[in-house]
Amino acid sequence: MTLTLDNRSQKKESSLTQALREIQQLNSRIAVLEQQHQDYVHQQQNLISAIAEICVSPMQEIEALRILIYRGEGECRRYLRSVLVKRKKAL
Repeated sequence: MTLTLDNRSQKKESSLTQALREIQQLNSRIAVLEQQHQDYVHQQQNLISAIAEICVSPMQEIEALRILIYRGEGECRRYLRSVLVKRKKAL
């Protein structure tokens, strides 16, 4: 009887230890994801500032934001570079 209770106690403790370890791993992963999200938000804020600085017309700004939303950051940066190149050629 005592041996059976000890085995059950050990299994429960083992399960609890494993659950605690998994919770700690999840908390670590959440922390990493939160940091990645903060980095992403910061990059987007920088990109929106760049859109405001580079685009000279409201239509260019709208196009840049539309590209950012539908095609992503990389395409938006390409568009902004093309706007700068066109502006340099015009000068």
